[in-house]
Amino acid sequence: MNRIITIGREFGSGGREFGKRLAEHLQIAYYDKEIITEISKKTRLAEEYVQQVVENRPIISFPITIGHSFYSIFNPVLEHSNNVYMEQSNTLVEMAKKSDCVIIGRCADYILQDYNPFKVFVYSEFDFKVKRCIDKAPEGENLSEKELKQRILEVDKNRAKYYQFITGKKWGDRKNYDLCINTSKLSIKDVAKGIAKMFLKS
Repeated sequence: MNRIITIGREFGSGGREFGKRLAEHLQIAYYDKEIITEISKKTRLAEEYVQQVVENRPIISFPITIGHSFYSIFNPVLEHSNNVYMEQSNTLVEMAKKSDCVIIGRCADYILQDYNPFKVFVYSEFDFKVKRCIDKAPEGENLSEKELKQRILEVDKNRAKYYQFITGKKWGDRKNYDLCINTSKLSIKDVAKGIAKMFLKS
C-alpha cells in the first residue's frame, strides 16, 4: 500500500507550505489545488463553484457554470454538490492508489481511512497566523489587519463546518490525527525537514 500523508490545517498556519516542503523532501506527489481541477473536469462544474463546495457547504446564490445541459431536478444545487462530494472521494482514492503522496485538506484523512494515511493537523496561535498572512499576502492584496483577522476566522469556521458535515467529527480534534503541529514559534522549513527525516527512517 502506498504511503499517504494527509494534512489538515488552519488558515495562516503554514500547513500548505509544510505539505509542499514535506513532499519535496520525501520526493513524492503533492496534491492541493490539483484536486479541485480534477473534480471540476469530472463534474464539468466551474472550479470556483467546486472550491466553494469543498471549503464550505454550497450557497444557493453562488453562480454555477456547467458545460452541458442537465435534466430538470428539484434542487440542482444539491445535485451538483452531491456530484462534487462523490467525485472528491473518487479523485482522492485515485491519487492514493497511484503513488505515495501528500494531500492537503479536502477531508482526505477521513475519506482515505481504508488506506491507513498518516494524518497531520497543522495549527498556530491566532496572532502568529495574522503575522504569517501579512508576511505572505499576495502582491496587490490590501486587506486591513481587521479584515485579515475576520478572514482567518471565517475560513477556519467554514473548514470546521465542512469537516463536520462530511465526517461527523470535530475538525482539529487531536483524537482524529496522528500528529498535531503548532507552528507558532517554528520554522516551517525546519519542521518539514525534521518530519521528513522521521518518515525516511521508518
